Amino acid sequence: MDETLVRASAVEKTYGSGRSATRALSPATFEVRRGQHIALEGPSGSGKTTLLHLIAGIDVPTGGSIEWPALDGRERLRPGPVGMALQAVGLLPTLTAVENVAMPLLLEGQAEADAFARSIALLDAMRLSELAQKLPEQLSGGQAQRVGLARALITRPALLLLDEPTGQLDHEAARVLLEILAAQIAETGAALVVATHDEFVAGRLEHRWYIRDGVLSTEARDA
Repeated sequence: MDETLVRASAVEKTYGSGRSATRALSPATFEVRRGQHIALEGPSGSGKTTLLHLIAGIDVPTGGSIEWPALDGRERLRPGPVGMALQAVGLLPTLTAVENVAMPLLLEGQAEADAFARSIALLDAMRLSELAQKLPEQLSGGQAQRVGLARALITRPALLLLDEPTGQLDHEAARVLLEILAAQIAETGAALVVATHDEFVAGRLEHRWYIRDGVLSTEARDA
């Protein structure tokens, strides 16, 4: 299905003004369509996170336009149509892993029993059931990262945005995580955009975008 989820036209982002202004993203035009799996590659500080924030509707551009034709508009992207897992996982410290994962469903107004049942089932599918009753302070960095990914997946989003999802995992753990992730999004046909430094991750996604010094290229190139 060639359904456009995100459409950007000359979208750009500058922080600050005058002499202190910093252009984080130069004008970029692109689309993200349902079912696409995209690696967003580039060095630290290149603009990857800024671009993810714009796609997610967390931030607003200072130039150009961005829209979500097949979704519900910027005000209703999260939680729901867009799932997002950042490097700074942001689990609520007073809630257990299963409560953190269920939170997006509760914010959507789902009944607690249904929300927790789905959360438990997803943690089990992601081989995280032994972490369900642990608080964030009891989790390793890699475990917290995977719980954060489960939270991003719980609403069965049409678009999933991940920022360095395997940054704290070794290659075997990363391989397993990618297999589980592929199985989860195959059920919904979700689009996936992954910001990553990891060639192991990028090489397993069908499209590769590159960003450097805020300049985005969506053209295919040799790895």
